[in-house]
Amino acid sequence: MPTDHTPTASPLAALAPDLRKALIRTRFDADTLLELLGDAHAALGRSEPVPVRRAVRDAGELGTLVRLLLLGDALPVAEVAAALAPVDVDQAVAAGLLARDGELVRAALDLRPLDLGHGTRWVLSDLDDSMRRRTLTEDHVLGVGHASLSLLRATPTRRVGSVLDLGTGCGIQAVHAAGYADHVTGTDINERALWLARATAALNELDIDWLAGSWFEPVAGRTFDQVVANPPFVVGPARVEHTYRDSGFALDGASRLVISQVPQLLAPGGTAAMLASWLHVEGQDWRARVSSWLPDYGVDAWIVQRDVADPALYVGTWLRDAGLDPRDPAVAPRAEQWLDALEAADAEGVGFGFVYLRRIDGPTQLLAEDLTHAFDDPLGPEATAYFERSAWLREVAADPDTAWSARFEVLPATALERVYLPGEDGWAEQVVRLYRGDGPRWQHEIDDTAAALLAGLRAGGLPLAEVTELLAFGHTGDESTPEFRAAVLELTTALVRHGLIRPVVR
Repeated sequence: MPTDHTPTASPLAALAPDLRKALIRTRFDADTLLELLGDAHAALGRSEPVPVRRAVRDAGELGTLVRLLLLGDALPVAEVAAALAPVDVDQAVAAGLLARDGELVRAALDLRPLDLGHGTRWVLSDLDDSMRRRTLTEDHVLGVGHASLSLLRATPTRRVGSVLDLGTGCGIQAVHAAGYADHVTGTDINERALWLARATAALNELDIDWLAGSWFEPVAGRTFDQVVANPPFVVGPARVEHTYRDSGFALDGASRLVISQVPQLLAPGGTAAMLASWLHVEGQDWRARVSSWLPDYGVDAWIVQRDVADPALYVGTWLRDAGLDPRDPAVAPRAEQWLDALEAADAEGVGFGFVYLRRIDGPTQLLAEDLTHAFDDPLGPEATAYFERSAWLREVAADPDTAWSARFEVLPATALERVYLPGEDGWAEQVVRLYRGDGPRWQHEIDDTAAALLAGLRAGGLPLAEVTELLAFGHTGDESTPEFRAAVLELTTALVRHGLIRPVVR
């Protein structure tokens, strides 16, 4: 018999309609809170409750909900009942939203409003240690942290039919996907995560399918137009202390699993947007490590490395993430084991970034590059544009005449920069650089010949082949050589790939 992966309904989800009414009535929404808190909104992000309490002390029922749900304060029952009406406090306690604290009640869950681009969405998760010290349990459901927000901004949002949120956690990626997809499915091995995600969907009046199970098992045999995943990618020993971050695979095994298997879940032309981590191993290029995880056929991959942490920094960061103090002697053995595992793997560091995959009909191709400098968010539209440019470049690879016969234009955000330094005879030019002023802000160093080539590119001008011949004749008085044409084609494709120039469609 087939396994039923659908999580059962819960009193928390049943409470959602009345809770939604209370949140709307009190204006517990993203815009109102930003206006109410003012400068104290930043203090909330820094886990400093006192400025927030001061900002809401005259805010009535809205202030009550801020203190109850965002600061974790224990408050009188009557005050909470008035702010949450028509929610019954006893029902909220029974559903797991609130907890009794003597004559007071406090929040048992984190509930906060976010604007994900489609108006306010309310998200339920477990309480963290941002306002009060807590030890996180194994099935702790993480709220909307920096990683989740970075994936939200990095996810393409072009309208699609179906989206899979693999390892949904609190459900934030699935809720976001509901704004651009006709049908959304979220999966997780953690039943508590699905319990909260189901209530979050009900609270936002969203129709999302929730399936319980490990990794790809709940959706075996299915394909999707888009997959998003913020998997438990933490690199360390093969253990599970917290399901939201630990996979049970050694080192970067979870990222390897997801990157290698997600292509099977993509419909033709489908896209995946994921977070992942990978080891930097002594004597190895990290790009080669990640590329070895991909199938040989059917994938166009863009891997963007955002950061690299040395082992000690990495371990300390994730210990604190779990509410542990690296200075505590009781925590030292755990840190030792973690660092031992990284040392045994000859790890020089741990990389972190975005993985974009698109299913294509052709040999797998990969571009893996660093994006450690500042760039313009969101990155999601850039990923869509990247795959469109990549598809055109595959046509060029199959038939170079596609490029030679095309006309190109330099995009408006592209700037030419010349850097001079003082020398014995005055200013001496050191470098000529093309700089993209938007999106990822890519840079390419070029020479004067390349600059002259770009000066000749016009939307209504000559095809690339003719511009190339004119440039060659102007520099040498003769026709272009095969080497010159190869250099022009290499530069042109590189600049198209990074969005500094584009072919003109006529």
